[in-house]
Amino acid sequence: MDIESFRAELETRLIIEKEYIIQELSSIEDYQEKLELLGKFNEKYKELIKRLANEFGIDLHEPFQAEDPSNSENLSYYQIILGKTMSIYDRFADELYEKITSKN
Repeated sequence: MDIESFRAELETRLIIEKEYIIQELSSIEDYQEKLELLGKFNEKYKELIKRLANEFGIDLHEPFQAEDPSNSENLSYYQIILGKTMSIYDRFADELYEKITSKN
């Protein structure tokens, strides 16, 4: 599995999802509803991982095969992908939170 290609494609698609949510913000007045968009973004992140895994032919439940078998921690592909992509999600979620909480 080429994790860098997967990560790059996930980042591209998350940027698009983030932009959709930012557009949706303008039509919402209620602060609580705006905050719920963060949960929606989280769900999109999980959905995109599943969709991309399918496109890349990856079984997320299968144990990850490390290049060095002695260094294997018996993690699933899903756990590896989460570990390698969570920083992208965190960055975009922080940006959304800033947009939601800003007074502009």
